Amino acid sequence: MNILVVDDEVEVADLIEIYLKKENYQVYKYYESKDILKLLDKVKIDLAILDVMMKDMDGFSLCKKIREKYNFPIIFVTAKVEEGFKIEGLTIGADDYLTKPFEPLELVARVKAHLRRYKEYNEVPKENVIDFRGIVINQDTHEFYFNEKKINLTKIEFAIMWYLCQNRGNVVAVDDLFKNVWQEKYYECDNNTIMVHIRHLREKMHDTSKNPKYIKTIWGVGYKIEK
Repeated sequence: MNILVVDDEVEVADLIEIYLKKENYQVYKYYESKDILKLLDKVKIDLAILDVMMKDMDGFSLCKKIREKYNFPIIFVTAKVEEGFKIEGLTIGADDYLTKPFEPLELVARVKAHLRRYKEYNEVPKENVIDFRGIVINQDTHEFYFNEKKINLTKIEFAIMWYLCQNRGNVVAVDDLFKNVWQEKYYECDNNTIMVHIRHLREKMHDTSKNPKYIKTIWGVGYKIEK
């Protein structure tokens, strides 16, 4: 499998490379981020390990760029220990966050775990699994993962998330959402029912109604999840 390592600390990048190669991984090592996007167009990467603080393009910006086209696991390795950095990293699409100094064998163990889960997800027929922006929703197993954490959803909550994720990037009208989830004719009073379920979903994803990052309200129309 191909693993991308990007860290401007030469010693750290070299150390990661040594341990990964011992596990027979093919390592693509870079000390800066400027040529990474070109590499991704040429090489199938299975997992990326990124530093956060880099001179040319920081790891968060690089992660956002990667997530525009690719869904392979991303692990941040950084000296930034503040909780806010970890939350931001996971929110923008990273799968894991390890602070320096770290135990190389722990990093290898996390790499193996993420590759195993990624392989399992991709072995399921793609029409039954949606994976983007830290969200993994599996219609066959009725499982919902958010930033690598399994979240228990009710039957209705799951159906709402599945339909919104299916139509990500587009506005889903309230009546359309109700008809597809409840399988009943929509009446204006049903809007309150939908709003309650949306609120519960946001709470479980630690999102807010005032400035939501995932389920956005399009007033007078419906709801939307950005791609």
